[in-house]
Amino acid sequence: MKTIVVIGGSKGIGKAIVKTFLDTHKVINISRSSPDETHSNLTHLGCDILKDELPDVTIVDALVYCPGSINLKPFARLSLEDFREDFEINLIGAVKAVQKYLDPLKMGDSPSILLFSTVASKLGMPYHASIATAKSGVEGLVKSLGAELSPTIRINAIAPTVTDTQLASKLLRNEKMIENIKERHPLKKFLNPKEVAEMAQFLLSEKAASISGQIFEMDFGIVTFKI
Repeated sequence: MKTIVVIGGSKGIGKAIVKTFLDTHKVINISRSSPDETHSNLTHLGCDILKDELPDVTIVDALVYCPGSINLKPFARLSLEDFREDFEINLIGAVKAVQKYLDPLKMGDSPSILLFSTVASKLGMPYHASIATAKSGVEGLVKSLGAELSPTIRINAIAPTVTDTQLASKLLRNEKMIENIKERHPLKKFLNPKEVAEMAQFLLSEKAASISGQIFEMDFGIVTFKI
């Protein structure tokens, strides 16, 4: 049974990913808060990715880094500290995790890494300057590491649109906002965490053995289509 390390697996997309893998993998969740999920295959290790040293893990076949932020403000109201905080949680935390677990990954069974970007890295959107900048760094990291770590380790990223999680609750706080979000997407939907977890499951599996260095937009057409 393979071992997957999920950083930030107690909430949102990370929680859905943990749940998706529990029956087939040993899952090590690393986050500040414990997941509500209990399972014989689940181990929780408490850690604040920005403040603490990551715990030692000897066996890692797959690594998923989930922490992120949605910091939407007009550019004039974004402080340098806003940019630094978004950069730290979205990019530096990912770098820290990959560097920490790189050696055990190299010894893993068909090892792979999964990070997260955003559709705002491809689609210019008002008030997204800070988060789009940080996530664009994530995409650059995926491309560079995809080349550097081949053929041993695969690395990819998912760039989701609005997803129904606590992190996005301010964007989905009433029926009018929900309808507006749907209307902005050509396929008239937005994501739920399970859909993203299923894509993560595919990208970390042997079915995706030919795929590395790629960014997968789960966007209901908002980046590609103009209808």
